[in-house]
Amino acid sequence: MRNRFLLALLAIALVATFAVLNWSVIAAPTTISLGVVNVEAPLGMVLLGLTVLLLLVFLGYMAVWQGQILMETRRHQKALQEQRALADQAEASRFTELKVSMFSEFEKLAAQLQQSQHTVSRELREQTNSLAAMLGEIDDRSKHQPGGGL
Repeated sequence: MRNRFLLALLAIALVATFAVLNWSVIAAPTTISLGVVNVEAPLGMVLLGLTVLLLLVFLGYMAVWQGQILMETRRHQKALQEQRALADQAEASRFTELKVSMFSEFEKLAAQLQQSQHTVSRELREQTNSLAAMLGEIDDRSKHQPGGGL
């Protein structure tokens, strides 16, 4: 962008230098035909004026074009920001769903662990009672047999 601006500035400076160096020829009056009428005017001044007018039209066109590009860029940037916000919301939603799912799984695992502990505890009591009953039975048998007492 900067190089193009410098190139345009250099071209304008060259045209201006050419006009200054040849001012006497540019300002010399001559007969100019406009198709229907002939006019006495300096041809160089007319051409220089048309060049300046063309330059102004070009600069106006460039300003409008640059404005349109800036507006389109802002529109794209706004759309990109909205898409980014939607993606962030979706990501947050996924994290929330993952959190809920994990807590649900942890609760299920905790319930299973508690149930397993109750089962093990019950089986341990049953085994302890069974063992105590067996020991009691063995003790009773040993007391009822002749010569089995202590």
